[in-house]
Amino acid sequence: MFDFVKTMFKKDVNPADVVKKSREDRFMARELINGLVSDFIELHGDRLSADDSSVIGGIGRLKGQPVTVIAIDKGTDIHDKLSKRNGSPQPWGYRKAQRLMKQAAKFNRPIITLINTPGAFPGMEAEAQGQGEAIAQSILESMKLTVPMIAIIYGEGGSGGALALATADQVWMFENATYSILSPEGFASILWKDAKRSDEAAAIMGITPADLLEKKVIDQIIPEGRHHAKIFEGMQTKLSQEFKKMQAMSGQEIVAARRARYRKF
Repeated sequence: MFDFVKTMFKKDVNPADVVKKSREDRFMARELINGLVSDFIELHGDRLSADDSSVIGGIGRLKGQPVTVIAIDKGTDIHDKLSKRNGSPQPWGYRKAQRLMKQAAKFNRPIITLINTPGAFPGMEAEAQGQGEAIAQSILESMKLTVPMIAIIYGEGGSGGALALATADQVWMFENATYSILSPEGFASILWKDAKRSDEAAAIMGITPADLLEKKVIDQIIPEGRHHAKIFEGMQTKLSQEFKKMQAMSGQEIVAARRARYRKF
């Protein structure tokens, strides 16, 4: 077991190094799900058009308590990654997430989201099928949920594609994760017309966990290590504690606190 970080954390870290590590397959979505909850049952489809395999959602037990888990999955081998667009959801992936959020609220289940995405998929079909609306609706639904919700960014947290599942009561980040409005390459391309200056962009964007904790955009940093079982054990304990605190509040109080959190930004 370990203690989560509530104060400053490795402020001298090189942001470019964090960006590189955030894109590595350090933790896999299904590994995280299986490490955090037992008896996981996956649910499929958005009940409107399709099932997006880059979004894994379902029900499990966190230390015996029923919870809803929604994870963005980048895939494992090259074929899996291609089929999941390296963790870039389509509109029906976000609509599946919305369906599971509403179901969680109906049955009074806390929600855990696990996020690792460079951003929502920008393909022609995705845009034609309402990608922007799907992201906006996910954020709106999150703001209305009367059950506790904790978002955990375990790799890349890119733009609205991440925010769609990170509009939560608390946002946690793994120590080698990033959370940003766009990629450093995109930032450099817009600001300097030179994507090769991405390392420089990463240094000024404030996208590392330490930067975001200092600004109170996130609430916890999860230390990493080779012993994943110990990390998951610590996460289980902390999640259970935080959910217990929030479940002592009424649904209206949870919504009010969540909205107040984002108004501060």
